[in-house]
Amino acid sequence: MTEKGFDRRLLLTGGVAAALVAATPTTATATAAATTTATGTATTSAAAGPLRAAVLEYADQWTKATGLAELLRRAGFTVVPLDLTRSAVDQPEPVDLIAFGSFTNNDPRYATYLSAHGGSLRCFAEGGRVVLDLAQSDQFGAEVSYLPDSLGAVRTDADYDTIHPVVADHPLVAGLRTSGGRLFTGRSTSMRVSWETVGTWRSLRVLMACAATGHPPALLEGAHGAGRFLITSLTIDKCFDATGAPVQPELAVADSVAFFEALAGYVGLVREGSAPPVTPTPMPPDPATGPLVGHVDFTTARVWARPGLDPTLHARWTCTYQKEKGVPHSVEAALSTANDNTLLFDLRGLNPDTTYEIVIAPATPVAGFTPLTGSFATSPAPGRPAVVTMGMGSCAPSTPDHVWTRIMDEGCDSFVLLGDTPYLDTSDLTVARRKHRTFLQQPELARLVASRPVWATWDDHDFGGNDKHGDHPGKGNNRTAFVDYRANATFGHDADGAGLTTRADGLGVYTSFRRGPIEVFLLDPRWFSRTEASWADPAKPGCLGQVQWDWLRERLLRSTAPFKALASGMIWDDKQNGESDDWGTYAHEKEALLDFIAAERIPGCFLIGGDIHVSRALNYGPRVGYDLWQFIVSPLHSSTIPSLNVPSPYLVHSAVEPHVFLKLVADTTGAMPTLTATWINRDGRRLFEVRRTAADLGHVST
Repeated sequence: MTEKGFDRRLLLTGGVAAALVAATPTTATATAAATTTATGTATTSAAAGPLRAAVLEYADQWTKATGLAELLRRAGFTVVPLDLTRSAVDQPEPVDLIAFGSFTNNDPRYATYLSAHGGSLRCFAEGGRVVLDLAQSDQFGAEVSYLPDSLGAVRTDADYDTIHPVVADHPLVAGLRTSGGRLFTGRSTSMRVSWETVGTWRSLRVLMACAATGHPPALLEGAHGAGRFLITSLTIDKCFDATGAPVQPELAVADSVAFFEALAGYVGLVREGSAPPVTPTPMPPDPATGPLVGHVDFTTARVWARPGLDPTLHARWTCTYQKEKGVPHSVEAALSTANDNTLLFDLRGLNPDTTYEIVIAPATPVAGFTPLTGSFATSPAPGRPAVVTMGMGSCAPSTPDHVWTRIMDEGCDSFVLLGDTPYLDTSDLTVARRKHRTFLQQPELARLVASRPVWATWDDHDFGGNDKHGDHPGKGNNRTAFVDYRANATFGHDADGAGLTTRADGLGVYTSFRRGPIEVFLLDPRWFSRTEASWADPAKPGCLGQVQWDWLRERLLRSTAPFKALASGMIWDDKQNGESDDWGTYAHEKEALLDFIAAERIPGCFLIGGDIHVSRALNYGPRVGYDLWQFIVSPLHSSTIPSLNVPSPYLVHSAVEPHVFLKLVADTTGAMPTLTATWINRDGRRLFEVRRTAADLGHVST
């Protein structure tokens, strides 16, 4: 489901046409002009002439404004539309500047042009010319794709209202008006001055920043050959509406004009070869993420981390683990550049029901690096009397929230992320990885995942977007990001149908685990849906896929756990809201699964779902030979959807409540094992509770 409230990222499509501009004569001149050789390599000649700019800009659906072409004209450029059918070095007339207006990448022609001619932008700059790329939407390409390998810039979601000069004597900065040490003040608050700010960069110089610290950058300069790339998050081109009327105060428009006048002078310097040299600004180290304790059973554990250090300098790492008063043991792993510079340690030979402390550090000490620390408790051995307290939740915030602290305070010794954890809503791998990282870096969640085992599946928003199914073309990138940032025991299967214990390319993310009296089957109803005919009814679309179905049958038949949770991100009913990502759409497979459980007399099963921003408990009666329950828990964040609390003859409890998690207590220490499910909000208030015995769930005393 989609969180409520206005989100500019939901308004990326529509009927707003791109604004392409016409040429206007100017008087600006410079002492050199660029030409192109027969081979397409850009060179510089000594001919003089007015500065020329080729422009692509777009009246996006948030600001509904343009202004790049007009501002360049006012600065003295002859302005022509960028000819999208020709490369950067083969425009109808030679140009000195190619400029992309703010949010132009929301126009499909931007991506089409870069796909066809991105390489020519490098040739264009190499020959002594300038490429300017203003603020762009990160979900349509966070990484600036056309930069040469020596340079790099990746945009983020962060937006800012303040701009500070960093290199005050640079031609693009010197002479601009400042107020209180800030640039571009006095702008309309309805349009932030820095949008989708660059978060990481390589071999670029920071000229302006969003904070006085010099980070994050708002304007970056990169040298390539005799030319320059300018990458910025500034939206200072958005000054005029469709009629040409200003949408910014007079002083703000004047500030924009002043910047583009400075740009004209700078382009002239680049063209004549006298621009100041570029001294790259070092990027501060990434903040560390983790550790995250993943799959833990009674003898093994998986521990994940992303230390944030350069993998070319600090490739080898150790994880030292030790039980109280025990001998420390260490295991070594290499930073995996294929998995976004993350670590995955497999710890073996552990004792059941035992607490271990962990320390992750570089194999060779690094000055200033603080080792990453955490802890976990192994599972009780199967069959031994035990009490396990497991938390579950879906639809989670990526901002600080004390719901995570409440989960820990309630004594949950493990946790299951049921999907939309976090919201990605992208198929851009760079964006997906960053959103996973941001999610895990939230302080309270970071404490939770570092101190108890965590397992995860996905739902629609971390699979790719609202109501997405297996025919979603971008699902591969989101699977890559998922396995990069989780530490399940397995991640679906490989091309031959074998279960994947590694983070290699594969199919799906389904897995299972047992913790004491409870076994959880984390199903993946997304990856395979609509990609093959159903194993249950070949005339209907599939959901689980044949391989996952075979795996699930085998695992259910061999399970000896008193309680068996069949968990998926989507609910096991029809949501009744027009969307199709629910088990109501694939009822033929759901009913076949339940028939299998009944026919094989598999006791202890119950259903888990999330997704709908409402919490519910439903009892379907003796559908599998005993009462079958579904526990729906959603959301962990603040947004509820009351309309999805639909009537049902099976509904026992429900709550339209934000910040909710499910606390499952499985207890086999008494004469009759019990399972208690309690829905709790972040303030500790109990919403409702269901308590069942093993006998209620089909176990027969012997």
